[in-house]
Amino acid sequence: MAKKANSLFKSMARYVIIFIALIIITFWLIFKDQDIGGVFQALTKVNYWYILLGILLMMGYFLTQAQNVRKILASFGEHITIWKSLKFTMIEFFFCALTPGASGGQPVEIYYMAKEKIPASKATLAVLVQILDFQIAVMAIGIVSQAIMWFTNPDLLTGTVAWLLRIGMIINGVALIILAFCVFSNRIAKMIVNWALKLLKKIGVKKIEEKRASLDKSLDSYQEGAVYIRTHRKDFLLSIGRALLQVTLFYMIPFCVYKSFGLTGMTMIQLFTIQSVLFLATSGLPLPGAIGASESVFLTLYGAAFGEQLLSPAMLLNRGISFYLFVLVTMIVVMANAIMLKRKEFTQSPEKDN
Repeated sequence: MAKKANSLFKSMARYVIIFIALIIITFWLIFKDQDIGGVFQALTKVNYWYILLGILLMMGYFLTQAQNVRKILASFGEHITIWKSLKFTMIEFFFCALTPGASGGQPVEIYYMAKEKIPASKATLAVLVQILDFQIAVMAIGIVSQAIMWFTNPDLLTGTVAWLLRIGMIINGVALIILAFCVFSNRIAKMIVNWALKLLKKIGVKKIEEKRASLDKSLDSYQEGAVYIRTHRKDFLLSIGRALLQVTLFYMIPFCVYKSFGLTGMTMIQLFTIQSVLFLATSGLPLPGAIGASESVFLTLYGAAFGEQLLSPAMLLNRGISFYLFVLVTMIVVMANAIMLKRKEFTQSPEKDN
């Protein structure tokens, strides 16, 4: 376990370096031809009550996911406090932010759940069901949002944004289908895994066969998810409802930023649907935290809402509230949790007892 932890933090250090480099490149490209003084002057004039509301919405996003994971675990007979579940959720967010395509968050979350005596099989299933809920919510809201935008802002669904949106819909749709297959059809899931492994082998990826057994074992354990959904239909529908609330809270943050500048003219629904499209267009890209893509697409989609003078400050505020601020907050949580676990292991070690 200690070796896994050391490997984890070595990987984290590499990802942090890449993460910081991407931030520097992104903001240099965006602001190299802009009046930085004017941007910061605009930021000093915002209504900070709306900024606080945006931060509270983001906290609501975390708490809703934490409650979802907690309730799912409770249905498996594992009872944890909301604060412990919130800690796991924040750890997941941090590692999702650092890794390409948000691929690292869930494995690390399961790892820390197991460290705190939650059986790995139950932790995996809880996280799997939560991801399935989230994907259903993102796709459902995304489809409705696109339909609304075709009637209200059709000009925004053109050019690069249109292509990114199609790619995002395909990636998120495929992810949802694979998750559903993993839960409901062991045979089809294994077929997909076998096809993927053969493809990886053909393109030169080594030690593929060594991974087959562990993947098959994981897929077998996921079948318990199908049993969970069949026997806890009401709980599953409630978990989807919580995921819908979680996504809704996140998509409302641009409206808080909009009102913080004292702007009027666009409704909350309009800003909400734009954010939904933005998330779908960028969430599937293999970039840590969609850095670069989210900022660029924001500047494209929200131009009419904020105008030329306030667009860049608005982008800074929106990404600051919904991403960068909580990368810092969750980093502190990760570090504090690592220190606490180290102390716990030290006090319980045989050498200490002797």
